[in-house]
Amino acid sequence: MTLLAGRPGTRSLGARGFTLIELLVVVALIAITSATISLALRDPTELQLQREAQRLAALLETARAESRASGLLVRWIPKGLKTGDDFRFEGLPHSIQLPTRWLGDPVAVQIENATAANPGLSLGPEPVIPAQRLLLQLGSQRLVLGTDGLGAFDVITP
Repeated sequence: MTLLAGRPGTRSLGARGFTLIELLVVVALIAITSATISLALRDPTELQLQREAQRLAALLETARAESRASGLLVRWIPKGLKTGDDFRFEGLPHSIQLPTRWLGDPVAVQIENATAANPGLSLGPEPVIPAQRLLLQLGSQRLVLGTDGLGAFDVITP
């Protein structure tokens, strides 16, 4: 029996250790595990605020499409007329009933450049609307939702 100790790519009988592939597999498993744990530990308030923002963006786009289709001026106002309403849509036909409440805890809304005469968002009927942004806040979490006037409403990352 001869040992091939001097040749590259061969191991002597006494050599021990890990190959580079084995180390890479372990590092990849640790990375996947830590990413899974960090996603599982997300703040529930942040998750709820993101869900509310995505839902509101969909509602605004629905109202905007209806405004263009019907030719009616539609506006979104953060406070409802009735007790218990969190927001409302003005100008939609009575046959269209969109939600007026948040899914969970009430979300605080601040609209950029809002005035007493114009406290809400203008959603149409023109195909191009003014650029608009609103700040949504739930607890200590904040999120900005907006449009450039041409594209859809979406979450804006700072």
